Formats: sequence, structure tokens, C-alpha cells
Amino acid sequence: MRKLLLVGCAALALGGGAAAMAQNARNNSTFEAIQLFGDVMAVVKQAYVVPVDDKKLVEAALSGMMTALDPHSSYLAPAGFGELRERTEGQYSGVGLTISAEGGFVKVISPMDGGPAARAGVQAGDVISSIEGMTAAGLSVSEVSEKLRGAAGTDVRVTFLRDGADPLEVTLTREIIKIESVTGRVEGDFGYVRISTFNENTGRELNEVMARLQGENPNIKGYVLDLRNNGGGLLTAAIAVSDAFLERGEIVSQRGRRPEQIERYSARPGDLANGLPVVVLVNYGSASASEIVAGALKDHQRATIVGLTSFGKGSVQTVIPMRGGQDGAVSITTARYYTPSGASIQKIGIEPDLEVSRSFAEAGIVARSNFIYSEAAYSTALDASIGAERKGPHVPVEAPGEDYPDDKDYQLERAFDVLRAGGDLTELAAAPEGIVVTPPGTEPAQMAATSTPE
Repeated sequence: MRKLLLVGCAALALGGGAAAMAQNARNNSTFEAIQLFGDVMAVVKQAYVVPVDDKKLVEAALSGMMTALDPHSSYLAPAGFGELRERTEGQYSGVGLTISAEGGFVKVISPMDGGPAARAGVQAGDVISSIEGMTAAGLSVSEVSEKLRGAAGTDVRVTFLRDGADPLEVTLTREIIKIESVTGRVEGDFGYVRISTFNENTGRELNEVMARLQGENPNIKGYVLDLRNNGGGLLTAAIAVSDAFLERGEIVSQRGRRPEQIERYSARPGDLANGLPVVVLVNYGSASASEIVAGALKDHQRATIVGLTSFGKGSVQTVIPMRGGQDGAVSITTARYYTPSGASIQKIGIEPDLEVSRSFAEAGIVARSNFIYSEAAYSTALDASIGAERKGPHVPVEAPGEDYPDDKDYQLERAFDVLRAGGDLTELAAAPEGIVVTPPGTEPAQMAATSTPE
């Protein structure tokens, strides 16, 4: 017994020694990397053609380090950190865009409802090409954001690039963006609820809007929850919205690097819609918090999802202030989101129960993989972790024809059709005349070659 004990102690000592050596090696590697950074910075300061600002160099280095991790990790300079806080509080001054960086360009995730950019016709997936005549290529999200923000009433000239269209150059007048995250109206027998973003006020506003709609029509037969072009926001707001329509069960879970980092969020009793059918509208501009809501309601069979596969941002960012925010903050990816069924949102998105494009042109975009704007398009995107992949290029099941009126919303019309069928797709009426319904075996290339506008 004594010999066994000694052997065990020797093994423990050797294991501890190996761990210590490994830790020392890691520390040395980190020290060498920091030393290299200092050496390069010294060369730049000494040899660059013009004097450089130390603070700008360090901020640029920090920004590059974070964006190398994944598209949503970033360093926020003090101004950018302030902007983030303003957005989550529901008001800021700017042009009304949610943006992200990919491949050296900054793209629009979604324009904010009623903002200057939305009124000018900017769409999800548009690439910001230039600002005030200067190229935006190579700029970080924070740098572009800084150029777009400014005092209310001032103008900024921006050029956007879009698939299949000429460059769109617009002059946007900055204004105070008061984010009314939830709006709604009664349409016949149904309630229509639009959530444009998820901020600190969303849960309260949803309760107020639902109460108002029920007061206007006590005999409402169902609700459409429109999350299209909603780029996300606060996790707490997404949980509140999901909880509003669920009586029980898990809403979402998040899983980090270690098992103890798993967190689960569950619904409490109470359904604002009183069990009436709900349809959730999504498209490839629906991201993050929008996908949490759509995934939770879909998995619990509480809602029918209509539209196009969502963006696929299923990662959690934690904002860590540096010196209380005096030196800005680090927004770093710390976990992935999973729907109640255990499905990963990351790079995959939420697939609709009824796939419908809003327009004929949009159907053509979905049929061409290289123009699909989604999380999966980012070369540095975090993987899904479950081996699944986003659906590739294909022709949407339903799409309006070329002559469908621009002022009509085909996705919304089909959402109301689903409500008329009591939320049961097996009872859904056939698509009306003039609607393209994908024939079995249709190849995406055929759609791209024969149906895409010039």
C-alpha cells in the first residue's frame, strides 16, 4: 500500500511539474508576442513617413486583434462604447443603420424603421462603398459608425453597393433616432405587431401595444409578429418577447467554453395572445435576438414561421468596460445560442415553415449563393458546433411574379392567409394566381438564368 501511495504521489508531482512547464511556455509565448508588438510599434514611430499618434495605433491594433476572432468581437473606443449604450437605451443621433464588417467591407445588417437610411431606400445586405466621397474599404465598424454619426440636422453623403443594381448615392440627414421598438395595428380580424429592435423598452412596449390592439378589437383572431430586418439587440428583451407568448418551457440556452458556463432561460405562465394563432415573419435581415424569438416559438409550436431563412447570428457577445469605460470596452464572443430543441442558430439561421420571398427580385438573390447575405458568408464566422450547415442556393417555394405591385407585401399577405387557416399549413389555401411556386426538382441555376431581373 505504501508503494502504491508513493507512486501516486510521484505521478502527481510529475503531472504538476508538466502543467507548470506548459503554463510557463504559454506565459513566455504571450510575453514574446507583446514584445513583438512593442518592437513593431517602435519601428512605426521611428520609420513611418509622417509622425503617428500612439493612441490611434494602439486602438487600431486592438480593433484588428478582436475582429480577427470573429465578425462580432470588437474593441470599442470610448465614443463607440457610448454609442452602444445609447442604442440599448433607445435613443441616439445618426442615420439609423445596424452594420457589421466582412472581408474588408462594412455591410448593412438592417436599416432601422423610419430612420433616414430606411427612408432613402437602403436595404439589408447593402455594402457601404464610400462616405463623403472617401472609400470605406478597410474601415472597421467603429470607424464607419463614427463617420456616420453626428449632430442632428447635419448631412452625410454615402454610397451603397447592391447586387444587380447601380451604386446608390444618397445624402442622409442625421437626426435623433428615437427607437420605438414596438408598433402595431389592427388589420381586419388580426393584429399586426412590428418589432424593429430589441432594447430596454421592448418588453414594456410589447405589453402596451398588445393591450391597445385587444382594446381596439376584442375579437382578434390571431397575430402577425414581424421581425424582418430586425438586427437584434438585448438578450433580456428577446427573452421577454418570447415569454410573452409562451406558458412554459425553455426559451433559449447559451453555452460557453466550459460546462459550467451553460445558462438556460425559461418562460413563466402567461400568454399575451391568449392562445390565439401567431405567425412570425423573418428574412435574412432578422438576426440574433430576432432568431431567439423565432426559434423559441417555432420549437414550442407556438407560432408558424413565414418568410426567408434568418441571418444566422447565434453567438453571445459580452461587453467588458476597460477602466470603467474610460478606455472604451471590449465586446467579445463568449458563448453560442441554442433553441429549445438544441439546434444551433449560428451560421444556420431559423428556417421558415412556409418559405416566401417578398419580391421576384429577392427570389433571384436567394437562388444565387454568392449574394446571400448571412452569417455564413463571413470568412471568420464562428462554426455552428453541431455539424449542420445553412441551406445553400435554391429557389424559394413561393415568390410573386415580376408584375406584382411594389407597394404590396406578399410575405405579409401570406402570413394573414396562415392565420385565416388557424395557423395550420395543411389547411392553407393555395398560392394565388401569378405566384411562382417552385416545381419539384427546379435547380437554382435555372432561376438565376431565367428569372433574375437584369
